[in-house]
Amino acid sequence: MTHQTASVPQAAEAAVAPPRLIAPTTCQEAGVSPDLLMRLTLKTLYAAGELSGTELSRRLGVLFAVIEPTLEFLKLQRQCEVVAGALVGAASYRYRITGEGRSVANQFLEQDQYIGPTPVPIAQYRRYMTDLQRATRSAVSPMSVRAVFSHLVLSDTVLDEVGAAVRNGRSLFIYGPPGNGKTVIAHGIQRLLSGDVFIPYALEVEGAIIRVFDPVNHAQRPAPDDDGTLRLAISPAPLDARWAVCARPIVKVGGEMTLESFDLTYDPRLGYYRAPLQLIANGGVLIIDDFGRQRCSPADLLNRWMVPLESSLDYLMLRSGQKFEIPFHAFVVFATNLRPSDLVDEAFMRRVPFKVLADNPTPDMYVRIFAQQCAEFGLAFDQGLPESLLDNFYRTRRITPRGCHPRDLINQAVSIADYSGQPRVLTPALLEVACANYFVTDQKPSEPTHQQ
Repeated sequence: MTHQTASVPQAAEAAVAPPRLIAPTTCQEAGVSPDLLMRLTLKTLYAAGELSGTELSRRLGVLFAVIEPTLEFLKLQRQCEVVAGALVGAASYRYRITGEGRSVANQFLEQDQYIGPTPVPIAQYRRYMTDLQRATRSAVSPMSVRAVFSHLVLSDTVLDEVGAAVRNGRSLFIYGPPGNGKTVIAHGIQRLLSGDVFIPYALEVEGAIIRVFDPVNHAQRPAPDDDGTLRLAISPAPLDARWAVCARPIVKVGGEMTLESFDLTYDPRLGYYRAPLQLIANGGVLIIDDFGRQRCSPADLLNRWMVPLESSLDYLMLRSGQKFEIPFHAFVVFATNLRPSDLVDEAFMRRVPFKVLADNPTPDMYVRIFAQQCAEFGLAFDQGLPESLLDNFYRTRRITPRGCHPRDLINQAVSIADYSGQPRVLTPALLEVACANYFVTDQKPSEPTHQQ
């Protein structure tokens, strides 16, 4: 981090709203085959036994008009039957699977056990992600960048480098000594991506099903209305409930990451695939933290990312050996404490055009960070305390200030005060004890004395 200078933010450009997906009204509009919809309907009825038409459409994520022809076909095949209903329409009928339907559903479940919202065809997913990326770039401006990072002490240079990278839609390489906020900056980028994003519960590729929605990494917005569809405040048209409306995803991986994390994972017990990390992070941020310390070598990892970073496209492979193309619109942040020249070559650095140095704070920045942290802890700020620390502790002991030090030292001091029953007031004595606890000394322990 470097010193922040005063500036007047430029006016934000008019942002393009992220695309909204309206519910299809026919099987053809949904882009799925009647056979897939029939199999999914029968498996859903098998799991539930009996459902109303409205509840069945809610579970499948489509309007009742989409599945009504499927239900009529299943009735003709005597694989389901109507057992109750009102006069208001077929959506109010209750549908029950028959013995013949159970037998057929069992055969389907032997092939795959996916039961849930109707998968989205890969072609529709590609179109949506292309439109989303266009809207994402237009929403980033100097004003929005400064608002998002107002809680950090950052220079205009760093802020503008981050903003330009996000506006460009390319990746970012953050490097520098530990403790200077690289990961915090990476997390803040998610807040620059305006608007919610639609995440498909599942994708369909040549008959194969890929589960995409991940409750761990996808923060879903409020539940659907009673009729099974989300509605816009400005429009009565229902949203496509095959997609979950979520906050922009942020996926963070560290030293535990392997190259296999970026491949489709097939579960032979369930009969379908799980999405890799970059697909889960699409539309959001993918943070590769502690870059260079992964279980795979940096060279292998960089080779894996060469094409996606340059073309915004990635290629995945099914068990059959068939490859298919997916959009690659996750904003990738590489964060490392190691020297970039020791990790990557010139060819890779050309594909990551934006680099940010999270440098050590200057004395003025250190004092400002200290003041911010006092406010966070609800403590009175005395400017003489951090200045005394810098003059009488850091310089005399040749310790390099880090951006995290004020927070950690204040936390130590408050903990010591609470433990000893002292008032929560920062004093030189408290900070001296906090420093003694926090910083490691290279001095050898003194030899014990032995009494004769």
